Amino acid sequence: MLNAFSGGDIRSAEAPLIDAGQGNTLMQKAAHGLFGVVLGLLRADGRGIYGATAVVLAGSGNNGADALYAGERLLRRGVGATAILTSDRVHTVSLEAFVGAGGTTVRLGDADPSELATHAAAADVLIDGILGTGASGGLRGAAAGFVGAFDAAAGPRGTRSTIVVACDLPSGIGTDSGLVEGPVLHADATVTFGAAKLGLLIGEGAVAAGELNVVDIGLDFSSLVPVARTLLAPDAAALLRPPRARDHKYSRGVLGVAAGSARYPGAAALAVGAALATGVGMVRYLGPDAVAALIHQRNPEAVASAGSIADARSQAWLVGPGAVDDDDQRQRAVDAIASGLPTIVDAGALGAVPERVGPQVILTPHAGELRQLLAERGLDAERSEIEAEPAHFALRAAETTGATVLLKGFTTVVAAPSGALFVQADATPWLATAGSGDTLSGIVGALAATLAEDGGAAGRIGVAQEDLWAAVAAAGALIHGSAGRRAALRGPVIVSDLPADIGAVVADLLEERRLAM
Repeated sequence: MLNAFSGGDIRSAEAPLIDAGQGNTLMQKAAHGLFGVVLGLLRADGRGIYGATAVVLAGSGNNGADALYAGERLLRRGVGATAILTSDRVHTVSLEAFVGAGGTTVRLGDADPSELATHAAAADVLIDGILGTGASGGLRGAAAGFVGAFDAAAGPRGTRSTIVVACDLPSGIGTDSGLVEGPVLHADATVTFGAAKLGLLIGEGAVAAGELNVVDIGLDFSSLVPVARTLLAPDAAALLRPPRARDHKYSRGVLGVAAGSARYPGAAALAVGAALATGVGMVRYLGPDAVAALIHQRNPEAVASAGSIADARSQAWLVGPGAVDDDDQRQRAVDAIASGLPTIVDAGALGAVPERVGPQVILTPHAGELRQLLAERGLDAERSEIEAEPAHFALRAAETTGATVLLKGFTTVVAAPSGALFVQADATPWLATAGSGDTLSGIVGALAATLAEDGGAAGRIGVAQEDLWAAVAAAGALIHGSAGRRAALRGPVIVSDLPADIGAVVADLLEERRLAM
């Protein structure tokens, strides 16, 4: 599990070592990790090391020093390097080391920013060490002008030839919020030190960070509580329940699904297919006969009826996908939420959520739906505000409703009413397509059904029992995102084909779990 901490936590973990005179040691560890990632990126892109070119953007803080020390190491491997000093105050010793290894320097204020930007856009790699975790606000002045000129010269990420690597975090993002105020240098990869920072995992900060690499520099976080966690593959694998010799369909978990309507029948079919691919023992579908017929075309093993929640024995419920303009489906949603069983509430059922529920109720809104949910409880926020600060608003919604809240977006944010936060950045942009959320809800529903009577699940992944349902939602997001990335290798993602990829991801996770035992 990847733990994320606030900028203040990082600085407090560094303080005892700095007070003990180990500040330079921390810099050297950070620089060596940054240097190693840069070498790996150059090699992965098929570029040679000797004769490559690099530009280092060095600000006044420790990030500038880390970047200069990494540049010194590159110089000693035969890389030609120039340092653009973005401040009149630069770490003296690291600058001397950089120059001593053969590097050249220029102060940003002493040259035409557009010429420097053109030079940087022609380099093989650009290391961003302008601002660090202690900075507040966005880029200003000449540094902001340089970033704008570089973007104009190099083009957007994905089209430019220069590999941009952020030192600790992309300059211009909020360390703890991920907010971007003004220009930001979007990185292909970020090398962060000690631990992940929340701003690298959420909102625009996650978009700007690119591939995230965490370098251990020997900080002790044992006395600190992470502000967020990200599940990794072994964590998701620990929540999967492989079949046992004495199992039958009921013991493997039964998921009840009240989804779909005459207007949107496909949503139910997508959710059911995803749930079955995740490995649940049975799916009971409740809804219109026409929707059941569509489900049976693809998944004849689903058991369907037009009955009530009370009459359908299940370990968990999924309600809401595609369920609009249907009074029977709305009543089923109300009854499922009131059942006390784990219940995933999506789309058309979100309006049926009472003022207070328990954490076993997992709400899965996108930003627009969350805006409506909050507005109904007297909390006004624009959709753009929620998208800019997803962690803040997901936590507000969890606190207000008592539910677990999975907020969909570029990164999936899951908030527990306890205040625990999970952030998953596993998806591909190809999953931004109709029906994707229905498959996600089906995956989470299947996991909830298989874990509903598993008293040891929280302990297996090291979370508090009260946060189990948030971890389940995060695991669902990981599986969904991984399946999407797998599907995208073939081209644009067709959501109705995603169950094959979901099953393959689950198989890979189970095999990883088996090998680890």
